[in-house]
Amino acid sequence: MYLMDYHHHTNNSFDSKAIMEEVCNEAIKKGIKEICFTEHFSLNPVVPTYGYMDFERYFHEIRDCRDKFQDQLIIKAGIEICEPHQLKDEYTEAFKPLELDFILGSVHNMNNEKLRKFLGDKNSSSAYSEYFTEVYQLVSFADIDVIAHLDLLKRYAINTIGNFDFNECKDLIASILEKAIDRNIGIEINTSGLRGKLNETLPSINIIQLYKDLGGEILTIGSDSHFAETVGAHLHEATEIAKECGFTSIFKFDKRTPIAVNL
Repeated sequence: MYLMDYHHHTNNSFDSKAIMEEVCNEAIKKGIKEICFTEHFSLNPVVPTYGYMDFERYFHEIRDCRDKFQDQLIIKAGIEICEPHQLKDEYTEAFKPLELDFILGSVHNMNNEKLRKFLGDKNSSSAYSEYFTEVYQLVSFADIDVIAHLDLLKRYAINTIGNFDFNECKDLIASILEKAIDRNIGIEINTSGLRGKLNETLPSINIIQLYKDLGGEILTIGSDSHFAETVGAHLHEATEIAKECGFTSIFKFDKRTPIAVNL
């Protein structure tokens, strides 16, 4: 099996202390053939990811690791943008000089507030409806390759209002997926939820199945790890979920072009 981890953070992200070279070493030990580093980035000055990313340093580390591990590991340069639909023109300009292979788009903030704070005293119906509506805006307007952890809100809501009712949210989720398919944007199986109380992938398997049923094809798998030791965590389980939902391939990216890899 050609193992790939297409969502990993290092100390180029504000919330990780992982060193890229150490992540690469650990990935090789685990039999991973390809990794894409997807550091947090935002141009919105009021969110936590703003002002941390140093692209000169990031690409220097990418080049060093490519040189060191060239025969053992394929290393791709990616980014995870928070709410990229809100500053589309600014992101387009910022990325023009960069040789990125892959762009993840995510909703980490609502109304310029972290998701945990956004939840406040909202009930389940209103919170998830507002969140998925924002994800719909993201997939409608942002220049991205894949939607990161499509149902992320549940990570923060699980201890209070709980997980969402899939049937209640199905129409809104379907509209997100249909728009993604129409714009050639994929989704990921993010395994980070398998490492905690949530105990399921992001998105959940019923969303992955719905994506397939609607004709979706572009699917990536990522650990969303912020530590070297958890690189590639639960990739095998995610691969089995992909197969269970009827996928025969997952995707890697090169200069933002999706390339199918048979499962």
